Amino acid sequence: MMLFILRNDSSTLREKIKESSASYKFLDLYGKKLALVWPDEEAEKINDDSIEMKVKTRKPYILASNEWKKEPTKVSVKDVEIGGDKIVVAAGPCAVESEEQVETVAKAVKRAGASLLRGGAFKPRTSPYSFQGLGEGGLKILRKISDEVGLPIVTEIMDARDLPLFKQYDIDMLQIGARNAQNFTLLKEVGKFGKPVLLKRGMANTVEEWLQSAEYLLSEGNGNVVLCERGIRTFEKATRFTLDIGGMVAAKMMTHLPMCADPSHPAGKRELVHSLALASVAAGADMLIIEVHPNPEKALSDSEQQLTPESFEVLMNRIKALANALGRSA
Repeated sequence: MMLFILRNDSSTLREKIKESSASYKFLDLYGKKLALVWPDEEAEKINDDSIEMKVKTRKPYILASNEWKKEPTKVSVKDVEIGGDKIVVAAGPCAVESEEQVETVAKAVKRAGASLLRGGAFKPRTSPYSFQGLGEGGLKILRKISDEVGLPIVTEIMDARDLPLFKQYDIDMLQIGARNAQNFTLLKEVGKFGKPVLLKRGMANTVEEWLQSAEYLLSEGNGNVVLCERGIRTFEKATRFTLDIGGMVAAKMMTHLPMCADPSHPAGKRELVHSLALASVAAGADMLIIEVHPNPEKALSDSEQQLTPESFEVLMNRIKALANALGRSA
């Protein structure tokens, strides 16, 4: 596959590509006009004055790779920038349970230094009999509390048919969960939607497969993508999942996209969350997403891994100290 970086949108180039036997896709990304053309033997024959540069790669995630875009991408969620010097922390309950619960947590995590409010309105659960979330009611609560407290929202979408609801409640950042990391129809539709996306790594995905999932979003013209390492499934039973710090570092070297880590899910136990969060920061994470509940023992989902507001405040102080030692802020 070849990527043509264009000086301008040329009708003559379009005609030349159409006349060839090549497959192609034109798109605008990061302020540049691009053309993806394949296979290589056909793309190499095409020349036009509008082509500023041709980038040839064997990687199946050319848009997500740093072969053509050397500078790190920064993603803005309202006034919150992810991918800069500041380590951004999103915090909130695993699941939205009530307005009072979300309000209590949102105020507490903001005081502690969180920049984004997380919370699940739609919950993918292994058992069909487990709490599935409040659905639209959860989105309504998140929007209300977000406006009151002043924290942008990140919340999971499971079904493209719910996109009108996410538009109605003006959700600031859409999360693609681990179980939907290779739901290609959903990825394409969310890519077209245009809002910033937090893309979690599938629990059995390789780093390359994860980056190819990001490619689906970018190929629809949405470059506002943050990758999120959330732990993979291994033979280990001491933790819920295995937080793949090495995979996260490798991915960061292969892509220009900012990197998030979720220490809550791989921990499975709140006693492990602090250490995994700090390890992620030390390894170069640009963002953390952490579960916090006012009364974790009574949570309707993932009760064992959610921090109390008091514990989260302690963690934030430790993150700030570590970030300072690394020449960053939090």
